[in-house]
Amino acid sequence: MIYVCPLSKIDETARETGAEWMLSLLAEGTEVTRPSSIVAERHLYLALHDIVEPWEGLTLPAEEHVSALLDFGRRWDRRKPLLVHCFAGISRSTASAYIIAAALAPERDEFQLARHLREQSPSATPNGRMIALADQMLDRNNRMVEAIQSIGRGAEASECVPFCLRFDI
Repeated sequence: MIYVCPLSKIDETARETGAEWMLSLLAEGTEVTRPSSIVAERHLYLALHDIVEPWEGLTLPAEEHVSALLDFGRRWDRRKPLLVHCFAGISRSTASAYIIAAALAPERDEFQLARHLREQSPSATPNGRMIALADQMLDRNNRMVEAIQSIGRGAEASECVPFCLRFDI
């Protein structure tokens, strides 16, 4: 299972879920303390901003970021949960959880997975650039992009309520 949470809730979420793998998506220099249950080899920190177009001084999500998160997701042994977080748990982390779930369950309908994401997190607003890059890399013929567009922007929130995204249903 993939759990998504904001930076402020990683310790609590890791403890409650038993997560032993963690993906952090934060602006470069943002400090994150790994919970004791997560060893360094099972933690990936991607430095990028939550933007969809180039912006001077900020790091645009790029193919190398999506490639790294896909590689990490494929290395995850799935015996214990994967914890995915960004600063608020709303955009970069929800995009990453959706991308990993789609990659690990290629037979699952992209629209069904997007609806499941919305059901689990009313505030989820996956980063569109990350979704578009993954859609191309996974040869989904724009279905991931259209699926995420179909659920629309999430409810306004300063951070998400931690949630679980299942890809095995």
